[in-house]
Amino acid sequence: MYSIGDVAKMMNISTSALRFYDRQGLLPFVERNQAGRRTFKPNDLNFIEVIDCLKKSGVPVKNIASFIQLCMAGDGTLKERYDYLDHQEAVLTDKIQAMQAQLDFLRYKKWYYKTAVEAGTEAVHFLPQTHAVDPETKAQYQRARQNATDLHQLIDLPNQSTSQDQPD
Repeated sequence: MYSIGDVAKMMNISTSALRFYDRQGLLPFVERNQAGRRTFKPNDLNFIEVIDCLKKSGVPVKNIASFIQLCMAGDGTLKERYDYLDHQEAVLTDKIQAMQAQLDFLRYKKWYYKTAVEAGTEAVHFLPQTHAVDPETKAQYQRARQNATDLHQLIDLPNQSTSQDQPD
């Protein structure tokens, strides 16, 4: 048996988050000892891992509670649980794709400003004698990105502190 503090350390979740989960009905499997303190069994950690994953994926607490209730109901809900997770996977995939698109655009804009800084003017990206961005600018970035062996060399100014150890 584990205490709430043990579980918090093992799962890297605060004790207050675990108490909140319990108050919200997410931990119906947790037992209490004679002193009224929560005690966790090794299998409870599997449930907490699922709860934490769903919470971090943006699933509302009430939906997580419904999923946990399905789990508690037993084998008769296996297909329902599978379908629920299949749906959550699709939702999360869509979020990741949207965030990737935002990250790609942000990197394009970093390159845009880096090249403008290096040229000393943003006009390097404008159509001649205008302040309108040349439509070729983005295509120029995309070609440079395809040929780049190091994305951060392409988009980061020299001597900038960056998180170069972050994956692309």
